[in-house]
Order: sequence, then C-alpha cells, then structure tokens
Amino acid sequence: MAFVLQRLRKPQTGNKIAYMAWAEDMSDPSASRADVLRASPPMFDSRLLDLLSRVHPAVPVLIFTPVVLALTVWELSNASVAGTVALVLAGYALWTLFEYWLHRVVFHFEPQDGLGARLHWIIHFVHHDHPNDPQRLVMPPAVSLPLGAVVFAILYLIFGADYAPGLGAGFFAGYLAYDMIHYYVHHFRPRGPLGRMLRERHMRHHFQDETRGFGISAPYWDEVFKTSSRSGRTKPNPRN
Repeated sequence: MAFVLQRLRKPQTGNKIAYMAWAEDMSDPSASRADVLRASPPMFDSRLLDLLSRVHPAVPVLIFTPVVLALTVWELSNASVAGTVALVLAGYALWTLFEYWLHRVVFHFEPQDGLGARLHWIIHFVHHDHPNDPQRLVMPPAVSLPLGAVVFAILYLIFGADYAPGLGAGFFAGYLAYDMIHYYVHHFRPRGPLGRMLRERHMRHHFQDETRGFGISAPYWDEVFKTSSRSGRTKPNPRN
C-alpha cells in the first residue's frame, strides 16, 4: 500500500494525477487493519478532483431514479405495458452482463507500472485497498453520467426510439441495484439468505481471491463463465 501511494505522490506530467503533497500516510505502522480498510486516502492533488471522487450513496438514487422513470414513460408512449416490461427486463439482463465484463476485463486489467498502473488504482484498486471506505462505494456522477449517456446513445443508434428507452430504463435500473447492493454488502450484515449469499461471494472476491467473483448483483454469471468464488479453486490474495 505504501508503494502504491508513493507512486501516486510522484510528480507526473501530462495528466491529472499530480504530486500529492497533502496525502495521508497510510504506511503508518500504528494503523490497524480495520483503519486501513475503511480509510479514504486522497487520490488527486487537486482538492476539487478528490472531492468529486467521494459520493454519498444516495446520490445515484437521486440522479438515476428520475432517469429510469422518464425512460419508462417514454417507452410506454411507444409500446404496450407488456412490451415495455419485456424491454425493461431485457435492459436489466444487458446490465448484468455489462457489470460482469466491466468488472472482470476493465476493473481487473492490471498494468504493472506507469500511468496505466496509477489510473488502474484510481479506477478500481483503491476500492480493493480500502474496501470499507464509505465515500467511494458508488460510482461518482462525473463518471456515471457520461458513461450512461454513451450507453444510451449506443442503444438509440442500434435500436432506435421504439426500443432504446425501455432497454435504457432496465439498464439504469440494474445499475442502481448494483450500486445499492454493493454499498449494502460492504456496510451491513444481511440477515436473509439472498443477502448473505451476495455478501459472502463479494467478500471472497475481496479477501480470498480477487480473480474470481466478478458478478456483484448478478453472481450467476460467475457460474456461467466458471469464475465462481465458491468453486474451491482459489488464488491467495496478495493484498491480505
């Protein structure tokens, strides 16, 4: 962890990952494991950029619930209730695949050095180093809104105005479910069997084998693609 922060503190040129003179020293030997897991170290020298990386879990709900409702109403103006429901479910299924492959391919692509390694830590592995940081468990709007706009534009180009709103409503509803489930399994102990199963699988991903268990809200894709954290074939986690 100290090595990672030392790399980030090193002056950079041509990007926004600048010298972090005011960064917290997470290499403090007096810090307990619990302190490190819930720590929230700065990621940028710019206080504004660092502020934008911290998000209250209610923010995605406030932003995307109206989006989902608006897209659903739009689709209902084009299709029957049954047709709208079918499109929303298809959009949700699309989200679950997107979630799995984004997590597996993008979030866990691990450049070894240079700008790629620093960006990789910022995009995802800061979460693996500090998984209980309450301010960085949901996607910042500075990322989710542009990414959502790109996704909807692609859906619109492929499916047109007749189908894109319903697919988009399901996709963004799936994203909201993912963000809320992710926050919940990190900060609460579910009592029901479904919640306990989701939490167990995700904690295995963090603390047992980060090369397995990529489906957070939809773990069945791990079964389909043979990456289940329950398979018994685990790789020691170097972060533990």
